[in-house]
Amino acid sequence: MSMPEIQLELLLNKRVRDTAGKPAGRIEEIRAEPEDGEWVVSEYLVGRYGWCERMAVWPLIRSLLRRLPWPDVGVGFRIPWNQLDLAEPAAPRLRCLREELPRL
Repeated sequence: MSMPEIQLELLLNKRVRDTAGKPAGRIEEIRAEPEDGEWVVSEYLVGRYGWCERMAVWPLIRSLLRRLPWPDVGVGFRIPWNQLDLAEPAAPRLRCLREELPRL
């Protein structure tokens, strides 16, 4: 069975909402792994931590963000590939509540 193809660069910076309509953040990083000669998406990183990882400053920025006094600064989520509904790539939606996702 063939999986649908989507231009991944068009997903970057798209705002993601959960099943209750609450924002989970923006898609900042997309991880893929080789499988049978093709690259297959394994997860999406959403939020500020995802941005840090994309910019390759993860270790430094992560430690700094955790020290800031603002609530939820630096929060991010890992979205397994099967938890993101891409039926409308311009408006991706979670298939769960954001609280059910692993935090970064």
